[in-house]
Amino acid sequence: MIDSKERIARALAISTDTKVFEMGQDASALAPEVFTKCFPGRKAVIVADINTWPVLGERVAADFKAAGIPTDTYIIDKKEFHADWKYVEMTDLIVKGDYTAAKAVENDENHQEGDAEKAFSQSSDGYNVLVSVGSGVINDLCKLSSYHHGQSYLTLPTAASVDGYSSFGASITYQGSKQTFTCPAPVAIVADIDVIAHAPKHMTAAGYADLAAKVPAGAEWIIADFVGSEPIQDDAWHVLQDYLDGFLSDPEGVAAGEPRAIADLFEGLTLSGFAMQAAKSSRPASCCDHLFSHILDMVGHRFEGKLQSHGFQVAIGTLTMCAVFDELFKLDLTVLDVDSLVDSWPSLEQEQDRALEVFRDFPAPNLGYIQISQKYGDKAAVRAELSRLKAEWPTLKERLQGQVYSFEKMQKLFRIAGAPYETGHIGVSRAQIRDMFPKVQLLRARYNLLDLAMRGGFYDALVEPVFARGGAWEI
Repeated sequence: MIDSKERIARALAISTDTKVFEMGQDASALAPEVFTKCFPGRKAVIVADINTWPVLGERVAADFKAAGIPTDTYIIDKKEFHADWKYVEMTDLIVKGDYTAAKAVENDENHQEGDAEKAFSQSSDGYNVLVSVGSGVINDLCKLSSYHHGQSYLTLPTAASVDGYSSFGASITYQGSKQTFTCPAPVAIVADIDVIAHAPKHMTAAGYADLAAKVPAGAEWIIADFVGSEPIQDDAWHVLQDYLDGFLSDPEGVAAGEPRAIADLFEGLTLSGFAMQAAKSSRPASCCDHLFSHILDMVGHRFEGKLQSHGFQVAIGTLTMCAVFDELFKLDLTVLDVDSLVDSWPSLEQEQDRALEVFRDFPAPNLGYIQISQKYGDKAAVRAELSRLKAEWPTLKERLQGQVYSFEKMQKLFRIAGAPYETGHIGVSRAQIRDMFPKVQLLRARYNLLDLAMRGGFYDALVEPVFARGGAWEI
């Protein structure tokens, strides 16, 4: 088993954007040196919120100024906020140094979104370089705004809560739809384990769940590879999946905030981001498990008056998909009637009509129509997929079983780590989860297990038992 330093060195070798990854106790002291190396002669602006400023932002700002780096600060005066387009526009103004205008956007409850395609500016050494001090939302805002201005940024995470610190792309809600916007990962990451290990326990538990989502997501990538939709990219696969079981093996240490366990968790999340950099896609890190969370974000879901974290929502999506895979392994797909299934396969127009109906009362009513139009397979494609599935099901099943955790195992890990392990923990009923499935299947053009089930005529056999008597989410 290779050690952490070698894993990180191998990961940096395949990363397309990140060149520096410093992780350790008191690592934040290295931030001025890293900044000067990556951005010589440039002015920094420390971006934090009212939670992360006292935890780390104030110290980083003082260290930068002591090192002679021209430094401004911008503190977001919100206790909670999501990565909405409004805040991207705010951060764009921070890059330009117009803090008054940025604060006006931040505080405008009726802000009208601008055109995303017009957000780009010509690069200039006169812009501020963003230094993100916070968790996933601040990082994504800094990532996309830096891209808008033709430059990179430095991130100092304050919690092991997401894998987005090192990932390619930023997950932003724009025009009512949760979207992944193309943008490079940061050139440098400085992770102070002393700070991260003392993050609120619920944030660490959220990160554990986000990392665990790579288990069923990996299985869905195997399926997409099997049907020829998205071939597995070896470097992006092995950089994380070879070590994933180990990173998830100490939920007790994660719950206790033990520095070694937190360092392993954060390393796993970071390697996940490097995998996405190598693939230039979030395919290595997410599939249906994340889509439940996206739907909740898009409808503005709150529980006890509070927005729920990405990781907590993903926890329920991950458990749900583990339960679906449990049902998949009970099926004998060597008896599929391929001819009958192909004969009854709907046309593109019929699928588009279904998508419009599924999303009829959704904030983004055309979303499903757009996605199914991109991933629809005609009868010839369906025949090829199902013929191979029927012939090779025992081999594929064995490979998937070697990848996916059972619902029971994943639920036990989440219970120990402090992550949600029942739908009610995030204020969602089991019936609501059941009713999300049609949207989950259609929410992205990415091929998923539910697409295969629709084509193979076993969709109901996967979903219904999860919510039936004796099922994982029995209603």
